Amino acid sequence: MTTKPLSLHVADAALSPDPLDPAQIVAGDPVVTSAVLWESADGTQSRGVWQITPGVVTDTETDEMFVVLSGRATVEVEGGPTLEFGPGDVGLLREGDRTTWTVHETLRKVYHSSATGS
Repeated sequence: MTTKPLSLHVADAALSPDPLDPAQIVAGDPVVTSAVLWESADGTQSRGVWQITPGVVTDTETDEMFVVLSGRATVEVEGGPTLEFGPGDVGLLREGDRTTWTVHETLRKVYHSSATGS
């Protein structure tokens, strides 16, 4: 991945398919696309753009901070809060959190994530 300076209009960023594991899909036919803009040499950190179309999916999170650019979603954290996200909202998720994402409108976010791999 590039470590060079970058300027990108995120709303127009070209994204590539990032298929979901069918076991993660709870309802609907959500489609995930993404673009990794930077990844650490050991693969434990990444920064990029991620998008998902409406539907309901489950996930096990990495440590992540993100900013929602467009769309809306409700994220239920198992044993924790239910979070509402829309344009301009910042999210923080913890590694290992089990979540259920209900995507109401196609959601696009920029993110930084890190994982210990444990």
